[in-house]
This record gives sequence, structure tokens and C-alpha cells, in this order.
Amino acid sequence: MKRLKDKIAIITGASSGIGANTAILFAKEGASVVVNYRKSKDSAERVVQEIKSMSHHAVAIQADMGNKKDIIRLISATLEKFGHIDILVNNAGADILTGDGALVNNDKKLDQLLNVDLKGTMNACWSVTPLMKKQGTGVIVNMGWDLATHGIEGINPQIFAASKAGVLGFTRSFAKTVAPEIRVNMVSPGWIATSFSEKYMQDEYYQARIKEIPLGRFGKPEDVAAAVVFLASEDSSYLSGESININGGLV
Repeated sequence: MKRLKDKIAIITGASSGIGANTAILFAKEGASVVVNYRKSKDSAERVVQEIKSMSHHAVAIQADMGNKKDIIRLISATLEKFGHIDILVNNAGADILTGDGALVNNDKKLDQLLNVDLKGTMNACWSVTPLMKKQGTGVIVNMGWDLATHGIEGINPQIFAASKAGVLGFTRSFAKTVAPEIRVNMVSPGWIATSFSEKYMQDEYYQARIKEIPLGRFGKPEDVAAAVVFLASEDSSYLSGESININGGLV
């Protein structure tokens, strides 16, 4: 039995990496998927075509998750296409690093990060709430970071940790607010080998991180996607306000 049969799901930031893998796994589990993207249209369309090649339904919809008007437009377009929304996965994240991994340290970039990772998550949750409440059911899965609550040295992690710690606090409070109709949980990945991070992974810094992980490797996007499917399905029907760390035992 497919765990997400006949469900309609929005996956934000789904043109690559964790988001793309989540969209594909959702489709394999029976869901129709909205593949959201901000600027990577070709990549998003490739994800859609892979889903369609498996005889499942998918559509790519552009929206900047740091822009509230775009979020509302994304939800409206999804309703126009599919008629309802059962699942929202807030995966989109802002990239505030340069090509060599250094931080672009200015207020504009910091605002971009907070607008997408924190405010975007909050606005998307608030925007689907009336619909899901009216339906009497709905599931939201937010994307966090395992070190948001434990800390790690470095200016880059400080900024990402701050935004994701905010998402964690919001998730737990929001879950209490919208229950019992809507379940809200969070997946908090550790070090995951995505196309974005792989270009840095031969650095001494990242090699040192591997040595700290009890399971001895970086995670794969599929590892995170599997946890998101679990939280989106009835397998987790008695979980809400929870955060699951996907990090090989690091935290």
C-alpha cells in the first residue's frame, strides 16, 4: 500500500538535492507533487519529468519563498491545479555563501536568509492553515538543522543555526496552535552530501566532521526524504511538534 496515495503535496525548493529527492519519493508513495522552485526552472522540470515517467502527477511552480505574495500565489496555483492541499514540506533555503564557501556577510544576504528559511516557513504555514482547517486534516513538515540546538564553531553555522533554531521554536508552538486538524513536525538533517555541499567535502573541515559522525559517513538526500515521507504519512499519526535528527548519530 502506497503511504501517500491520492495526497496532494507542495515541496518547496524541490528542484535539486533534498527537495528533489523528497518530491520523487512522495510520487513513488502515490502523491501528486508540486515541485516549487525560485530560479532553477530547468532543474525543476527535470524532476517533474522523472515523476511523470513513473506515471505520477507533478507540476513545477515558480515562487520565491521569501516573498509572501509568491507564497500565496503558489498555494492558489496548486488549488487551481489539484483542488486541495494535503501536505506542505517547507524545504526551501537561501544560499548566502560565495562559490568558495565563504559567507557573503552583509545585511541584504542576512535578510534573504531569514526571509526564506524562517519567515518563509512561517508565512507558508500560516497561508495553508485556513485551507487545512476547513478540510479537517493536513500535514506540515518543516526543514531544520540538527546543530541549531547544539551549536558549532564558525560564522556560517552561527547564521544558519539561528534561523533554524527559530524554525524549531515556531514548529513546536505552531503544532500546538493548529492541532488537532493539522500535524506539524520537523526534520533536522546533519551533514548531507548534496550537489551543493559535495564541492566542499574534500576540505579538511569537512573531513574532520566525518570523523565525528558515529556512522562514519555523510548522509544522503534519500535519508532525509525517507524521514519526511514518514512524517507526512499516517505512520506518524500520533506525532506532532516533534523534530527528528537525521545525522548518523552525531546529535
